[in-house]
Amino acid sequence: MEFNLTNLDLGIIVFYLLAVIALGFYFGNKHKNAEDYFLAGRNLTWPIIGFSLFASNMSSNSLVGLAGAGYKDGFSVYSYEWMAVLVLIIFAVFFLPFYLKNKIFTIPEYLEKRFSYPVRAYASFIAVVLNVMVDIAATLYAGGLVINLIFPQFALTEIIVGLALIAGLYTITGGLSSVMYTDAVQAVILILGSTLVTIFAFQEMGGWEPLRAITEPSHFDIMKPASDEAMPWPSVFTGVLLLGFYFWGTNQYITQRTLASKNLRQGQWGAMFAGFLKLSILFIMIFPGAFARVLYPEMTEMDMIYPTMLFDLLPTGLLGLVLAGLIAAMMSSLDSGLNSVSTLVTMDFVKKLTPNASSKRLMNVGRIVTAVVMVIAILWAPQIGNFEKLWDYLQNTLAWFCPPIVALFVMGLFFKRSNNTGALAGILIGFTITTLLIFKEVTGYQMDLPNFLYVAFWHFIVSCLAIFLFSFMGTNKPESELAKVVWTRGEFAEESIALKEVAWYKNYRYQALALIAMVLIILIMY
Repeated sequence: MEFNLTNLDLGIIVFYLLAVIALGFYFGNKHKNAEDYFLAGRNLTWPIIGFSLFASNMSSNSLVGLAGAGYKDGFSVYSYEWMAVLVLIIFAVFFLPFYLKNKIFTIPEYLEKRFSYPVRAYASFIAVVLNVMVDIAATLYAGGLVINLIFPQFALTEIIVGLALIAGLYTITGGLSSVMYTDAVQAVILILGSTLVTIFAFQEMGGWEPLRAITEPSHFDIMKPASDEAMPWPSVFTGVLLLGFYFWGTNQYITQRTLASKNLRQGQWGAMFAGFLKLSILFIMIFPGAFARVLYPEMTEMDMIYPTMLFDLLPTGLLGLVLAGLIAAMMSSLDSGLNSVSTLVTMDFVKKLTPNASSKRLMNVGRIVTAVVMVIAILWAPQIGNFEKLWDYLQNTLAWFCPPIVALFVMGLFFKRSNNTGALAGILIGFTITTLLIFKEVTGYQMDLPNFLYVAFWHFIVSCLAIFLFSFMGTNKPESELAKVVWTRGEFAEESIALKEVAWYKNYRYQALALIAMVLIILIMY
């Protein structure tokens, strides 16, 4: 099948790329210090935060990966999306207040205040590895697949280099401000483009009957039986919850947006807004994958379903717009990943080694780090093609690394007795399990393990247990320090009093209840 772009389609794409680069330079001229560059001056409001959270999460690898999973595995993949809504609520209620109260630059910085710098350094190192391997490299690979369809005369590696340079250019110059504001634009384009693909695919399919005729009813079930191999329902409340919490609650790549909020209320509203946008994923990203079962019954390459639908179904003009949306999704994830890694390396390592460095120097170091990370991601991205499905690569990599990290945050915030001795033991035992899981994958060693979502959950439980037991050794921090980093019922009660002065529709707790009701309606329907 040949994929050709008209001058109009190409013009729309070029205009978009030039616009985001220009926006990066615009904000680049406004930065005066590290706080401006890494956290947009801590002055962002809820619409920008919500759109940026959504756009950064729903990248081109998500579009490609979700469509492929919807084609092969069915609607069960949506469990990652509705669970994200619940995780965002937990994050807004319990974790965000402490992040903002301590005015941290990076999420691992909280772990230093709670435990020690070595714990912070470990969490930051893992975050850097995951951001580069999962967020940045996977986005480059997925975006490269689509661009390769348009320009087959270029090798995938050459396209990946070009995409990285474009995204890196405005991220290096503009910092988090350019990332956030371009994300807001990109989120709108992404939602519009995905909606158009869904509508055209449904029309081409000819209604629901052709899909029902060739598809088992269970394919449309979000919650699968416990015997299901891909996603048994208990795994949703174990592994899916765990991975979701890592991504939305402890991952610099995502949470950096909320750290830049103007105040706690703006951050909480932004999280609720992002949860509302996440509910649409079933209808505009997973449905097209299911429709493709009728349109392309012989398709074997899951990662090519979404790109094929774009060129096969959309007319001139709209194709350019939707491709701009796909590139927008890719750019929003690339810029987010590059900016978060730059922040982690600069603030968690460089600043620690050079405590007297000026704020302006740290900002310049951040730009250099962004460039270096961009090169590393370019080198790794082509290796992702060795996995059967992009979605498998994304989820398996998270399952290997994130359980010990989540254990540190959960035990640190909710278990007052946790101390540095327990945290270090949790890291040692957790990383040992991580190493064994990677060894099994790389060597192909035969080991009878349950679904990777169960493995991730038990990995988390073992890490928590290690922190709990070893915390009875060593000493605790003073009560005055723990009060700033450990949640108590008093925190919730104090906030409840403050919220009584807020109109009900501005109360994020009521917004959270409305989101939960929407989730339940969708689960009942499917």
